[in-house]
Amino acid sequence: MKLKKCGFLLCLIIFSSMWLCFAAPSPGQNKQPAVYSIKIDETVTEGTARHIQRGLRMAEKNQADAVLILLNTPGGLVSATLDILQAMSASNVPIITYVNPQGAIAASAGTFILINGHIAAMSPATTCGAAMPVTMATPGESPQTADQKTINFLAGHMKSIAAERGRPADLAEKFVTENLTLNNSEALDKGMVDINAADTVELLKIIDGRTVKTNAGERRLTTAGAGITELPLTVNEQLFHLVSNPTFAMILLMVGIYGLIIGFYSPGFLLPEIAGSISIILGLAGMGLFRGNLTAVFLILLGTGLLVAEFVTPTYGVLGVGGLISIVLGILFFPVEPLMPAGWFSAFKLLVLGVGVVGAILLSIIVMGVSRIRRHKPVHGEVEFQNKTAYAVTELDPGGMIRIRGEIWQAMAKNGHTILQGEKVKVLERQGMTLFVTSIVNNDDTDPVKKEED
Repeated sequence: MKLKKCGFLLCLIIFSSMWLCFAAPSPGQNKQPAVYSIKIDETVTEGTARHIQRGLRMAEKNQADAVLILLNTPGGLVSATLDILQAMSASNVPIITYVNPQGAIAASAGTFILINGHIAAMSPATTCGAAMPVTMATPGESPQTADQKTINFLAGHMKSIAAERGRPADLAEKFVTENLTLNNSEALDKGMVDINAADTVELLKIIDGRTVKTNAGERRLTTAGAGITELPLTVNEQLFHLVSNPTFAMILLMVGIYGLIIGFYSPGFLLPEIAGSISIILGLAGMGLFRGNLTAVFLILLGTGLLVAEFVTPTYGVLGVGGLISIVLGILFFPVEPLMPAGWFSAFKLLVLGVGVVGAILLSIIVMGVSRIRRHKPVHGEVEFQNKTAYAVTELDPGGMIRIRGEIWQAMAKNGHTILQGEKVKVLERQGMTLFVTSIVNNDDTDPVKKEED
């Protein structure tokens, strides 16, 4: 009887254990899905590329369910866009690209990023496309279409991206070759995007359960009710975002050039030199992060040299005007970024105009100052100090320093005689910036701080 009871209890324990094992939730069954959110709402720059690269690395490290890239951009830098596309293609985490909020655009560089998402979506009243590469035109004209080589390269890349994501490649190519634009409904009808959704909550609910092909293989999306973690720009990324923007880089460069010129013209204050040095370093660093015209670099260097020459050998503005024109032309034609929006080129021309105006004002002030100085009679002529008395500030053996009329001058003892510190001397002649002196014999007054006699 006891044996039967023990057997019954043993079966009960085994059955209860099995029931608990099957009934217990598996690890992660109740875990809330995690989605990392990255926002692109300005010009695509090197800072943007670093931001997205960091976000994709974090999502993969923390095993996030997806990365959501929110797009509202008119375009940006080619090199930064290519870096972003490369990072997206190599991602093991599903990437959702979403043009948001309502009324947003994903133009030019933004279109490349949009169609490279594993899931591409748009909000109502949004637009994508207009990716035809353009270049700076002569002043007063609208931006011109870039050369055929650039168009063919970007069109081929757009077509390749669309084909990889299963989107109509021929239609995607027209974004570049024909400057095609599509609103959210047209893009959905033509298969360029997968979903139209009013907000991120609706988007994540619609795509839940879909399967996408990542670099690591197929992944089933679990995004319904996901917790969204926003990844803002770090300080380092914000700095790169600023200096790699062609407009800001050119401003920094000109502040640096003008600061150094002001410091060169009126030394001793130090603030213009320090601010100018920092600005020019940041400006040059920024110029290295986007495409530029080598000829324009030489024009900027030539203009800077002419401005310096104007202050060293004043020509009443002749060299200065030439230098200013050279700098303005160099800045105007330096950026060669075919994916920047057309409106940016117009704003950049206004910046260049402002640089020219500021430079003209600065040049006028300096030229007028130099002119006034050159009209004044020399303060110290060749015979200004002749036969005047002074005091030796240091020992003259035979060279040293003397004090005369409240100024310290370099002096040489005539005939190589040694003159003691504090001894009274007489100036015989001046050669350049050196006074030749002789000791006054039988001088009882050797106080070095006594005022000089005229």
